[in-house]
Amino acid sequence: MQRDKPYKVKSFNLHGLQGISDRTLEMHFSLYEGYVKAANALTNDIGEFLKDGRVDQEEMPAYSELTRRLGFEYNGMVLHEYYFGNLTKEAAAKPPSDSAFLRAAEESFGSYDRWKTDFVSVGKMRGVGWAICWQHPAGGRLSNQWTTLHEHGNVAGFIPILIMDVWEHAFLLDYPPSKRGDYIEAFFTNIDWKAVDRRLTGEQARQAQAA
Repeated sequence: MQRDKPYKVKSFNLHGLQGISDRTLEMHFSLYEGYVKAANALTNDIGEFLKDGRVDQEEMPAYSELTRRLGFEYNGMVLHEYYFGNLTKEAAAKPPSDSAFLRAAEESFGSYDRWKTDFVSVGKMRGVGWAICWQHPAGGRLSNQWTTLHEHGNVAGFIPILIMDVWEHAFLLDYPPSKRGDYIEAFFTNIDWKAVDRRLTGEQARQAQAA
């Protein structure tokens, strides 16, 4: 059973970033495209089980495995879109003084520098995964969290505001594993703070609904 609107690969014009090479980006885009392809394939395969309106007992093991894999592939697709979407080759060193994110960081952590220290420290944790700055929708407080394996560690109901990929594929062509901190510094020189602000204020969600 084919879906009418399969997920589409999004394009991101990020060539020329500081400290993150075009070679790394091309490899990373290819990996992202693989997640989109896998999410579409799994969704269609699951649809085949559902076309008669039920999942028989003998079908349950295969259905369950496909569904578990879909969570990994789907979240891998979405998190990469957030990650690429909060990067730009025209970045500022830090949020501007009138930034909604800057105000939120100060209110949540006492200062932007304390928020950054916390976020960077999350990104330096051992293991592979994602450093994500979330916003609690009830009150707007920011919280930095570690997410691993794409689908493990997402905070229910919270809004992703800033995403940093710290799987080794995000930096291994540019930095050895022992220099993850150098990659994180490079990441901060390429953050699109306008995109971060749009997520914080809900503008991005309204644009997606209108599309």
